[in-house]
Amino acid sequence: MIQHDPASSRYAFDRGWLRGHYSFSFADYEDENKMGFGPLRVFNDDWIAPGRGFGAHPHSDMEIVSIVLQGQLRHEDNLGNVAVTTFGEVQRMSAGSGIIHTEHNASQTEELNLLQMWFMPAVRGLVPSYEATRFDPERMRGRLLPVASSVPEAGVAKLHQDMTIYLTRLDGGAELEFRQEPGRRVFLFVIDGSLKVNESVQLQRRDAARIVSEPRLTLQGGGSAFAVLIDLP
Repeated sequence: MIQHDPASSRYAFDRGWLRGHYSFSFADYEDENKMGFGPLRVFNDDWIAPGRGFGAHPHSDMEIVSIVLQGQLRHEDNLGNVAVTTFGEVQRMSAGSGIIHTEHNASQTEELNLLQMWFMPAVRGLVPSYEATRFDPERMRGRLLPVASSVPEAGVAKLHQDMTIYLTRLDGGAELEFRQEPGRRVFLFVIDGSLKVNESVQLQRRDAARIVSEPRLTLQGGGSAFAVLIDLP
């Protein structure tokens, strides 16, 4: 089953310094039909004004992954980690037993756009940790490139949940296949361009799909498609 969630169905907000869309219930938005998807609890598409951001705030028992699409994201936490990530980088924070951090747009002139995802960990009460990893954007052309996973791999952010986040870019109608194991889920989000899924579902820019019980997925790109595919339990 492929549940198509058009971009227009997402919750939109604009607070001046912060604007964006929520795919699932978050903050002041609550929809009983969109409380998450497996361990995926939050999928936010945020735009942050130059020099603005979130002051010190706590998290616990959550895997938080941020993928910068444009601009510079500055992270600082009470573990002593300080980092600025840009496009081609991923940051992963395992909140575990508790962590306090800040997130800001490091640029005074350029808007920041990022995807932020929250996942329930497989085990609660982990020792908090943070890492920033880098990937080569050219390596995602025509393939699914893992950028965060529970499977150890050099340059791939380590997740404490049985899942993998892939990025892909399909140019000129290029096609690829993904095999979905029994009992697992796929969350698919189109960042740019368009994707046709299994010759039947057309996803446009910022559309998403929640997919279950589809053992074989064929993805065909349109307009230099750029997408996120998340394999979930």
